[in-house]
Amino acid sequence: MGLALKLISQRIALGFLLLLAVSALIFAGTEILPGDVAQSILGQSATPESLANLRAELGLSEPAVTRYFSWLGGIATGDLGTALTSGTDISSAVAQRLGNTLFLAAVAAVISVPIAILLGLLAVRFKDRWPDKLISATTLASISLPEFFIGYLLILVFGVKLGWFPTVATVYEGMAFGDRLMAVVLPALTLTLVVLAHMMRMTRAAILNVMQSAYIETAELKGLSTFKIIRKHALPNAISPVVNVVMLNMAYLIVGVVVVEVIFVYPGMGQYLVDHVSKRDVPVVQACGIIFAAIYIGLNLIADVVSVLSNPRLRHPK
Repeated sequence: MGLALKLISQRIALGFLLLLAVSALIFAGTEILPGDVAQSILGQSATPESLANLRAELGLSEPAVTRYFSWLGGIATGDLGTALTSGTDISSAVAQRLGNTLFLAAVAAVISVPIAILLGLLAVRFKDRWPDKLISATTLASISLPEFFIGYLLILVFGVKLGWFPTVATVYEGMAFGDRLMAVVLPALTLTLVVLAHMMRMTRAAILNVMQSAYIETAELKGLSTFKIIRKHALPNAISPVVNVVMLNMAYLIVGVVVVEVIFVYPGMGQYLVDHVSKRDVPVVQACGIIFAAIYIGLNLIADVVSVLSNPRLRHPK
């Protein structure tokens, strides 16, 4: 386990360094955005003196490097700052919004991950036959459609025409679990259709790669059924790339929900980010960016750790 622990420690250290680099890019990117927050708050009729006073009050007159390290220190202590346009605490607003986004992503993951693995197994079991071709064609079609098109199509069919589900995903604190599930059915289904195809195709490719191994041929010579070979021999050895794919798509479910949340007016992190981008509320944009980056890097880090631990050559180097 010594080599495995060393690799895991290196992955974790690289993850923190990458997050630090991303934080610098996020801060620099928001600094070069056009426009003036003070001008947008006070309006076009504001005098130069009032603009200068507001910039000083908001801390915008300090050097960028000073503001970056101050912002970084606040993040380390859990202080994301204050929204410039509303004066509210960003941490409090983000806590509820992030919970809504995680709930939506969890519902989509619970639906998509088992179905993707099952479809991948079926595609391998019936390789080059009609079930494999049907599954591949269907998933290829869904992966080719952008999520906004899928979302609007689901709204039209299941929300407007059939009236089965609400077209606006309204959730609030204290809402019953069943009502919350009903509200997120359409956005969760949209995310499911977006990530399902990629997970299924990568699962199929990973298992087919393992199926070419010598021990699989030995199992076939013993007379084991194809499904038993896949379940007992191929899938456990293909778990590492499958976990990588699942984690990457989980990261997308959380980070890539911006478009879906805007379509369904869902009160999550994506909607919160878009609302404040239009107002040029830089602290909110920076806070959302660093949270999304931390989640994405963290999930990829988990995938790397699982890959290391699932590799017997690393766990038992001798």
